[in-house]
Amino acid sequence: MTELSPLAASVRPEDMDVLARTIWGEARGEAPEGRTAVAWVIRNRAALAAERMARKATPHPLFGDGSLAGACKARWQFSCWNANDPNRGPMLAVGFADAAFADAFAVACRVLHAAVPDPTGGATHYHNHRIEPHWTRGARPTAMIGRHVFYTDVP
Repeated sequence: MTELSPLAASVRPEDMDVLARTIWGEARGEAPEGRTAVAWVIRNRAALAAERMARKATPHPLFGDGSLAGACKARWQFSCWNANDPNRGPMLAVGFADAAFADAFAVACRVLHAAVPDPTGGATHYHNHRIEPHWTRGARPTAMIGRHVFYTDVP
């Protein structure tokens, strides 16, 4: 039997639901590698936040409390959770009868258990390739996957 990673061992059902909904809301139109890449960004953020919680006992200012749900729902981090985002209502209502949501849940499971490698090189940020957010100044992309550009060194 394979031992679970500390992250996988601490996951709650809510974490998996929120992770799958975030993948659906952010990347349902992407190819499998694009959905996997978004899931890895969330996993990378949760891991960094968990390290901070262990060291300082305070949440990460951008990535939350160290849980997958905390990383997904951290204020202004994933647009699909913003109250004004048109994806939010459909994302909250979608269920397993929707093939794209069932796939997003499967991606979430594979990434949680590191059954697929991280195609982003450890990225914690990404954006649509058509825009250039202010936070990319000074950062170098680690990957371009589908319609997203990924970064590890965001200042």
